Amino acid sequence: MDSGGIRRRLALGAAMLAASGVLALVTSGTAQASTVGGCAGNEVRALPFSSGVTHVYKSDGYVCAMTVARHPGPVQTMSVSVQARGTRPVVDTGSYRHHAGPVTVYAGHRCVWIKGAVGSQESVSSGWILC
Repeated sequence: MDSGGIRRRLALGAAMLAASGVLALVTSGTAQASTVGGCAGNEVRALPFSSGVTHVYKSDGYVCAMTVARHPGPVQTMSVSVQARGTRPVVDTGSYRHHAGPVTVYAGHRCVWIKGAVGSQESVSSGWILC
C-alpha cells in the first residue's frame, strides 16, 4: 500500500474517533439535562404537609422523590428519603433554599416508604405505598 492510502486510512480513523467522541458528549449531556432539577418519570403521588410537599415519581421500576419547600428562599434544613421494602433508605439531608433531592431507588414491584421534611418540626411519612 502506498503512503497516500495509509494517510487516507489514518485520516478516516481519526475522523471516526472524533465523531464518536462528539456523539458520546452529546448523548451524555442530553441524558444529564433531562434529570437536572427533578425526577424522571410520571408523578404518582404528592405528599403535602404544612411547610412543603414531597413529590413521588415512578418510571420503569425506579422510584424518585424530592421535597420542595412551600416558602423557598431562606436556607433551611430539608430532607427526602426513599426506601424500597427490604433495602436501606436513600436519603438527602442538608440546608437548602428550595428543595432536597432528588433521590432515586430501584424498587421493581416492591413497596416503598417515602419521607420528607422541611425545618425541624414539619414532615411527612407515607407508610408503605406503590405496592
